[in-house]
Amino acid sequence: MAAYTIKMSIFILHFANGLFKTDICHISCIKLAMLKVPKLIRWIFSLILIFLLTLTISRFFIFLNFNPPGRGFSVSAFIMGLRYDARVVCVIGFVIMLLCAIPALNPFKNIKANRFWNILLSLLFMIMVLILVIDFYHFDYLQQRLNATALNYLQDAGISMNMIWQTYPVVMIVIGMIMLSFFVKTGFNRLLKSFHQNNTSNHKSKLLFGVSFLLFAICIFGKLGQFPLRWSDAYSLNDDFKANLALNPFQSFFSTLKFRNTSYNLAKVRAAYPLMSDYLGVQKPDSTSLNFERVYQATDAAGFKPNIVLVICESFSAYKSSMFNNPLNTTPYFNGLCKNGVFFDRCFTPAYGTARGVWATITGVPDVESPKTASRNPNAVDQHTIINSFTGYENFYFLGGSATWANIRGVLTNNIKNLQLYEEEDYSAKKIDVWGISDKNLLLESNNILKKQTKPFFAIIQTADNHRPYTIPAEDKDEFKLLSFSPDSLKRSGFESNEEMNAFRYTDFGFEKFMEAAKKEAYFKNTIFVFVGDHGIRYNGTLDYFPKAWTEQGLTCEHVPLLFYAPGLLKPQRINNACSQIDIMPTIASLANIPYRNNSLGRNLFDTMHHDQYKTVSPRGNYAFVIDHDVHSIGMVSDQYYYLKNLKTGKEQLVSMRFNEPVPVNAERDSIQNYLQRLTDAYYETAKYLLLNNKKKP
Repeated sequence: MAAYTIKMSIFILHFANGLFKTDICHISCIKLAMLKVPKLIRWIFSLILIFLLTLTISRFFIFLNFNPPGRGFSVSAFIMGLRYDARVVCVIGFVIMLLCAIPALNPFKNIKANRFWNILLSLLFMIMVLILVIDFYHFDYLQQRLNATALNYLQDAGISMNMIWQTYPVVMIVIGMIMLSFFVKTGFNRLLKSFHQNNTSNHKSKLLFGVSFLLFAICIFGKLGQFPLRWSDAYSLNDDFKANLALNPFQSFFSTLKFRNTSYNLAKVRAAYPLMSDYLGVQKPDSTSLNFERVYQATDAAGFKPNIVLVICESFSAYKSSMFNNPLNTTPYFNGLCKNGVFFDRCFTPAYGTARGVWATITGVPDVESPKTASRNPNAVDQHTIINSFTGYENFYFLGGSATWANIRGVLTNNIKNLQLYEEEDYSAKKIDVWGISDKNLLLESNNILKKQTKPFFAIIQTADNHRPYTIPAEDKDEFKLLSFSPDSLKRSGFESNEEMNAFRYTDFGFEKFMEAAKKEAYFKNTIFVFVGDHGIRYNGTLDYFPKAWTEQGLTCEHVPLLFYAPGLLKPQRINNACSQIDIMPTIASLANIPYRNNSLGRNLFDTMHHDQYKTVSPRGNYAFVIDHDVHSIGMVSDQYYYLKNLKTGKEQLVSMRFNEPVPVNAERDSIQNYLQRLTDAYYETAKYLLLNNKKKP
């Protein structure tokens, strides 16, 4: 380890000093000088080049020392890394240029500013090198780039310092840093002097300064598009080591700073383990290793490999739909599908929000991260998903906009093997608003791709139109007739405006076009279609067709339709049991007769041991965990009751899911509440644990 530190320090030392002492910078700037580029700009870009090369050199050290055996050089990781490094050094360049706008700090207008810049740049460079050295050993220890969780070691500073002293070559690192600092200070001084000796006209300075600022801004943003370059883009490389190689410690650290306190209480997780392992049906319970794994084997069904199409429907709030007797009859086509499929009318999302809904569906773990979503937490990006159990399948994910939104790209590309991800630029249809192409076109273009497949496929389609600004494409307005209702009728039916109501109806229109097109294709007869809302919408009024608990306790935020549709494969039925988004993946795998490993909190909804309808409480009953991040409450929905507890005040409630009358106060009620309280707490603590411990197996 000591040797690596010395090598890294000496390498950067010689490189920096050699760069300063020779005319490399002058050689690289000959053409620029001919163009009368101001020497201030040339000096700043020379500094940027030095910092950029230093970051690149450190990446080579990571690659040379930690590249897995048998892996070749990854050009894609280094190119991605260069983009991350450019963000860092352009921030430095941007700040230097701003400071130099002050005449007293401009070294070419005030000779006294030279000392200030020599000290500041030397200090900045040495801090960068120190962080790179720490990052090197952090990766050696945890196989992760330096991130904000390292700050947690300061809570036990004494123990941490002793561990560092006894493990790493601290003395050699300090000696190397002292030696390097001498050459760096000398080098920056010589570099600035060399530019002072060059007289260049400044007549184009205003234009070039503007161009420089624009270039810095582009590099800091990181890419052309709606969203900036984010940590999750590194995981599009589909390899954990390549992703870590591409990241730099600055990007990694600041991306994780908001999540440094994301953790779990191990004692509480262990205390909850007996209850959770029994509820989940863990086959080999082990409270020491906290084993939540359940392995399921396929039954004898040779050759049965149905296609899967999972549609995650934007803001598909149950109470606004025809399946729940909404007076405006907004989804007549989807209602017809539900009557011919297996429809779960008590499905709940664990939390509100699209990112949380996609997370729960893909991973089977409730997103209890707060206030940010788990998809934004780089420490949680490594997740096991049952989708990968579908061996021999082609995997697709279709969305009309960009997967950079909410860093969802990292969750998808890092965890779903061989994923073919389609985004707004991959379709022939034109973008209509901020969410990309229309849902109808998204569904139809997905169908055009799926019908060409020769292998079984697992496809996920994520819609977005049922969302502000509620755009209805002009191309559909002749066939899709806009309706208008009075404000009073809209309010009683849960809508704020005719625009919102028509966007909800347009979702149904898109489903109809998609399913009618799919029925004409060969893949249709061997496909299981699954539709689920990503989340519901809170309603603050009174709905005549729902018990008041649904609105008073905010359950409309999480209540969504869940449909399994496969004519010829599934017998139509409507099931009233409580269930959750996290149950979708194990249920799909079971229906498709796929052997799978389940490490999540989800369960197979067709498992008969959970189907005792209206049973008061039982270890294997039907439950759905709910967390409301807005009001800081957690709760558990059963077939009959909803228990919820405020995390800040500790206030508890038990309300009926089926009637408006209060739950009677008696021993039976106390027993019900006690069980639901224990299950809710167990779910919450276990979910916090699994967010960071539901990792893929090699």
